[in-house]
Amino acid sequence: MEKPVVAVLLPCYNEAQTIGKVVADFRRDLPEAVVYVYDNNSTDETARIAAEAGAVVRVETQQGKGYVMRSMFRDIDADCYLLADGDDTYPSEDGPAMVRALLDERADMVVGDRLSSTYFTENKRRFHGSGNVLVRKLVNGFFGGDVSDIMTGYRALSFSFAKSFPVLSTGFEIETEMTIFALENHLRVTSVPVGYRDRPEGSESKLSTLGDGARVLRTILRLFKDYRPLLFFSLLGAICAAVAVGLGLPIAVEYFQTGLVPRFPTLIAAFFLLMAAIQLVVAGLILDTQARTRRQAFELAVNQMSLLRPSAYGRDDCAGRQGEADPD
Repeated sequence: MEKPVVAVLLPCYNEAQTIGKVVADFRRDLPEAVVYVYDNNSTDETARIAAEAGAVVRVETQQGKGYVMRSMFRDIDADCYLLADGDDTYPSEDGPAMVRALLDERADMVVGDRLSSTYFTENKRRFHGSGNVLVRKLVNGFFGGDVSDIMTGYRALSFSFAKSFPVLSTGFEIETEMTIFALENHLRVTSVPVGYRDRPEGSESKLSTLGDGARVLRTILRLFKDYRPLLFFSLLGAICAAVAVGLGLPIAVEYFQTGLVPRFPTLIAAFFLLMAAIQLVVAGLILDTQARTRRQAFELAVNQMSLLRPSAYGRDDCAGRQGEADPD
């Protein structure tokens, strides 16, 4: 059985201060891995420093972390993709444990859990801690999960996850999207506690607390609608029905008492709200059928993924592998 192909993926935008150390650290702690740095239109020396440190440097011209992740997953074939950041906030010493957890447990995604270690003491930005806790509760509540850290950028992904994950987000909400995708498709997710350290002095964060937080919440709502349409539209229908009953019930009581309907506009509004509630539930039923069909197609596609892996590592039957695959 061949050794697994491991790729360390580092999306970067203006990380010249730290990227050299990050690349060197991962090459030291994961000497069997290839370290890739994807430069996202940096205006400093990020690309040059990364190349000098021994990374394979590539460029993604579309601005946004989601675009970078899409290019990484399309371009690179590996048995294990270890995602980290170029800002030196995630210790490379935890990388081997995450790689082992993915390969030994045959997981689809390993989450580097910052919230169980040093995140709340190291991260000095206001609302980041409470925001992470809120997102964790929302995602686990909506999608029935038990993921310890939803928004961490430190993850290990399997080949089948990377090749089947549809990247729809363009920014930092991509981590939330990956977690929801894994939960909704019943993929194997495990967590490994990892350290976290704040950015070194002089290194500027690209996150906008309020802007990116709002985008994450919109992503959760959008994916809840896409993945759980029956529940989503049934809740909207229940709201419309409750308002319709609230408007129409007093009119019905008055009609039975006096035989008169003095407020026709209110009655008409209640009627249309009730019709809207019924239509929302019907739309949810139709979209739920489509979502089920999409999940079935996903399962069939994942079953074929093992034949495309870059190495024979982890396969039950290696005889059908044709030729050697380039790890890049």
